[in-house]
Amino acid sequence: MQKRKYLIPIFLMLVSIGILVGMKVDTVASDGDVFDNVKKFNEALTLVQKNYVDEVSTDKLTEAAIKGMLDQLDPHSTYITPEQLKRINEDFQGSFEGIGVEFDVVNDTITIVTPISGGPSEALGILAGDKIVKIDGVSSVGMSREDVPKKLRGPKGTKVTVSVYRAGMPELIDFEITRDKIPLYSVDASFMVTDEIGYVRVTRFSANTYDEFSKALGELKQSGMKKLVLDLRNNPGGYLDQAFKMASMFIERGKKIVYTKSRIPQYSEEYSSEGGEYTKIPLVVMVNDGSASASEIVSGAIQDWDRGIIVGENTFGKGLVQRQYNLSDGSAMRVTTSRYYTPSGRLIQKPYDGGEYKKMLLNPDEGENIFHDKESKDTTRPEFKTMGGRTVYGGGGITPDFIMKLDTLTEYSVQLRRLNLFLEYSNAYYDANKENLKSSYSDYINFRDNFHVSQNMLDDFKSLASVKGVAFNDEHWSRDIDFIKTSIKSILARDIWGNNGSMAVWLATDRQFEKAMQLFPEAEKLAQLR
Repeated sequence: MQKRKYLIPIFLMLVSIGILVGMKVDTVASDGDVFDNVKKFNEALTLVQKNYVDEVSTDKLTEAAIKGMLDQLDPHSTYITPEQLKRINEDFQGSFEGIGVEFDVVNDTITIVTPISGGPSEALGILAGDKIVKIDGVSSVGMSREDVPKKLRGPKGTKVTVSVYRAGMPELIDFEITRDKIPLYSVDASFMVTDEIGYVRVTRFSANTYDEFSKALGELKQSGMKKLVLDLRNNPGGYLDQAFKMASMFIERGKKIVYTKSRIPQYSEEYSSEGGEYTKIPLVVMVNDGSASASEIVSGAIQDWDRGIIVGENTFGKGLVQRQYNLSDGSAMRVTTSRYYTPSGRLIQKPYDGGEYKKMLLNPDEGENIFHDKESKDTTRPEFKTMGGRTVYGGGGITPDFIMKLDTLTEYSVQLRRLNLFLEYSNAYYDANKENLKSSYSDYINFRDNFHVSQNMLDDFKSLASVKGVAFNDEHWSRDIDFIKTSIKSILARDIWGNNGSMAVWLATDRQFEKAMQLFPEAEKLAQLR
């Protein structure tokens, strides 16, 4: 009797467990017949392993199957090998040696998302959107993500030649790149532009971005900063928590910064501001088509809350959220689990089809001011309202309040950059005039305002270009003369004062920055700061 007393509840518990397990199995089976498909794959793998004419690696076949599966999903769901995972961790936590580019593989082609600030690729003029089709003369089309770094990275001082396809160019452009140590600081320039206006350039959202950014703002505040230009151009993104913390510095506590939607309830999340000490400072943010992911979260939240003015070009449109799942052999998978939305409800992700990003539908004209221009309505994209009632566009990326495109370079200047002639000439000039430059200019602001690239310098530079095989083009030279002068001058400033000196010189002729400086009255009015 005593045994029966305990057997009955145990029996009932086992029956209950069996029912629950059956329900779970039924749910899984009904959701794509996962078990049947795993069985099918196992059969196929076993047949190939037993019957293929040569010996095969089941490890490689399994990896290929995983990659093929993820390729059917979206451009950002991907398989990561153990070696690649190590490099990814380096990218966001330290430094590495290579050519200095952020890339993705779209339709089997290495596509430059952005050249890393301060790296050799940026110095040579490699641009966002360039497609690397050859590496050292060998086709790179079809190369896997994990194989690309094996070809592009390498010890400092070694060289690699990449052949680039650039839209609008009739032929491939060859770049011989000398690998270097690539610094991964997030804030690569921060200084006072005037007595009241500070400037900060953030190039990525890595593990230390918030700390670097907070430190930079603190130093600028001590220097008298009352207004801020935040430069997120060519910032490909990174860690969500760092973007959330940065946006919180400017947006009042409790206001939504970003939220995610997913078919899986636990992946639908909302992030609201924790508040910060810069919620009352007039703010202008600069973006372009190289601004992606976390950059779009920050700029989208600032725009939706009417907290500041966004200036530049439409952002990249990367609004898919990946979660990383580690596998048993040390590899990992990044699987898209949700989508990012701005506070007003705009989907950040731009359309894609079969892994290929579609052209953005909205292509505003130069100088279009969406903040004022009621006639600039675009019926091809959904409209949303900011918290202050302004119209903003959805459909992918963040459309600036004021569209300002940078000038394109002539073929002559492209050749000058490709051959690294600006660096070669400027370094030689610096070596010959180092002491005079240092003694004549007290700081980079003084240098920016008072140093002029002389006609003798231009003649010498022109001669160097000719010796290097760049045929002189008077029309192109005249059109790009400001760019040529600024390029020489900025490298000289960097040689002496680092990135702050270089950026101070560049901004003096930067049309987007010039417009940003003009828009502070609008930014103050918009955020109701006056």
